Amino acid sequence: MAPLTIPLNDGKQIPWLGFGTGTALYSKDAEAAIRVAIANGIVHLDGAQMYQNEDSLGNGIASSGKPRSELFVTTKLGKLPEGKTVRDTLVESLKKLKLDYVDLFLIHMPIHHEGKLKAVWKEFEELQKEGLAKSIGVSNFRIKDFEELLDGANVVPAVNQIEYHPYVYKATAPLLEFQKKHNIVATSYGGLTPIVRQKGGPVDPVLASITQRLTKDAGKNVTEGQVLGLWLRSQGIPEITTSSKEERVKEYVATQTLPDLTPEEVNAITEAGSKVHHRAFCKWLDD
Repeated sequence: MAPLTIPLNDGKQIPWLGFGTGTALYSKDAEAAIRVAIANGIVHLDGAQMYQNEDSLGNGIASSGKPRSELFVTTKLGKLPEGKTVRDTLVESLKKLKLDYVDLFLIHMPIHHEGKLKAVWKEFEELQKEGLAKSIGVSNFRIKDFEELLDGANVVPAVNQIEYHPYVYKATAPLLEFQKKHNIVATSYGGLTPIVRQKGGPVDPVLASITQRLTKDAGKNVTEGQVLGLWLRSQGIPEITTSSKEERVKEYVATQTLPDLTPEEVNAITEAGSKVHHRAFCKWLDD
């Protein structure tokens, strides 16, 4: 089965389901987990310089036997070391990944490049021209970061990867509105926060009843994690998630073929999520 994809503003496509090498795999060897993800049909692999495991991500890709053309690989710029260019860091990343190019290269944190976002983005534009990154984008950007970067930019970022789940829906709505105007896709990390980091919140009963309905209608066991994935899918937002358990990876992959939530169900999750605010990562975004 071909993976579900979402179109980007540069004419490329991003696979809806991504496997991340941060959080649980942060600074750990990711090779085995990547092999399991690829073996189960995940082609979108999300790494970063900051995760300190690009070399094992590269090993997982190499040992999977999957043709490069069928994979979508992301990495992200960390803090720029003194005396190094953005290109220097990407060349180093590519060496570790054992690749000639990445499909997506992101600015990981705007706060790492205060007052320099424009200059950094100019370097990103050059790297795209050179073919070292097919698409370029950002992560953890606020509206003000976009306004700074877009002033004088030739290329509009294709993606903003952000923490996104029902408990940050309300806080994120103005940002998503801004991104829509500029045709910038939001991709979600931390999408399972309501069930893994914030159990007992107002979204719980809503997820439980939708899970029951879908399990009955689909004639197979549907999980609350899959329902959260479908909530993201209903908004055209790719889900980047991770797990060391193969059965969990299979569950994520199976989400792609589940039927859509009804508009009422999407709204019920959104409304329940809007009752509280809980951000698990990058708390500075709430300042």
